[in-house]
Amino acid sequence: MADNARAKKLADLIQEVVAGKLQRGIKDPRLGTHVTITDVRVTGDLREATVFYTVYGDDEERASAAAGLQSAKGILRSAVGAAAGTKFTPTLTFVADALPENARAIEDLLDRVRASDAKVREASSGATYAGDADPYRKPEDEDTASE
Repeated sequence: MADNARAKKLADLIQEVVAGKLQRGIKDPRLGTHVTITDVRVTGDLREATVFYTVYGDDEERASAAAGLQSAKGILRSAVGAAAGTKFTPTLTFVADALPENARAIEDLLDRVRASDAKVREASSGATYAGDADPYRKPEDEDTASE
């Protein structure tokens, strides 16, 4: 079993090789400049690698890029094997990264909270406190305490 440092180094190498090969080596029109490799995770035994990617574009371009990556999997694995020089080249699995969708959902939530805060701020701008201006009790005067 390999240590985590070796798996991390191999993951970094796979990310560089796959990104470089997609940019320069593969002529598939489905894999244009709109595919970005965001992360790679390698199992502890260095047998499998999961490659996360994002696609700039609509759902049709995402589906097209997924099909292009599936068809180019063999070429990319060969390039990784040549660069890594390991006894066994890890199998590559491509997974669409959910990071952009999650970021978009968080931004939408933050926008709703900002709008809600603005409404509360607007409603409270002319409001006054319900009680006295000074809500704290004060010690009674000595005159009233002796009576």
